[in-house]
Amino acid sequence: MNRRPAQRALDDLRYIRETMERSSAFTAISGGGQILMGATAIAGAAIAARQPTPGKWLAVWLAEAALAVTIALVAMSRKARRAGLPLTSGPGRKFALGFLPCVVVAILLTIAFARLGLTPLMPALWLLLYGAGVITGGAFSIPLLPAMGTSFLAVGTLALFLPARGDALMALGFGGLHILLGFLIARKHGG
Repeated sequence: MNRRPAQRALDDLRYIRETMERSSAFTAISGGGQILMGATAIAGAAIAARQPTPGKWLAVWLAEAALAVTIALVAMSRKARRAGLPLTSGPGRKFALGFLPCVVVAILLTIAFARLGLTPLMPALWLLLYGAGVITGGAFSIPLLPAMGTSFLAVGTLALFLPARGDALMALGFGGLHILLGFLIARKHGG
């Protein structure tokens, strides 16, 4: 008989925890990680701009993207661990489900654009889809992220109409916006 009230209490606690997870924001975005991602993007833009062929240019940016993903995942994992929160909590899962479809589309379109020789349009593609992903995923995170995503859309729009300035706009977007956001996150959201 004593088991029933105890089980009910456990069920109530589980329900409360799950409800809180669903209603809370994803706060594991690391300001330091964003700053480091921005710095490597600026270096990547400088290196990519000096490449003699579209294939080598693309290789530089793909290496930079892999480095940025690694930095983001390590930094978010560390911040989540320090806060005692699982990275795959309800808000983290919602952030990923909002962000990842844009990443998948970017990968697929990058392959298609490369096959068609549309390399000059790739900066616009990446900036626009990253911005859309940040807005969507950011709906489950801190308020700075949707604003950052909107900024990426603006820079991506410029890149669409100024393809010759692609590397400079990539440095501005993936470099400058990440550094600015990183400082704001570090100051307002604990690192």
